[in-house]
Amino acid sequence: MNIEEKRRALGGAIRARRDEQGISQQQLALMIGSSKSHIWRIETGRVGVGLDDLGRIADALDTPVRDLLTF
Repeated sequence: MNIEEKRRALGGAIRARRDEQGISQQQLALMIGSSKSHIWRIETGRVGVGLDDLGRIADALDTPVRDLLTF
């Protein structure tokens, strides 16, 4: 699995967890101090996610980071 595939897998896991909880991209962005467009870029695998952002996303979604890393 190359880096682009890993980014898409992580983004898909974040989106799936967010959708399960009924949280919009805008709500998640507000929860982590980011923008909706940045959340969209993460979920579509267009950008990498730093550890700080990944930790904030996991906390906001009430899930361990390891559950978002499906690769």
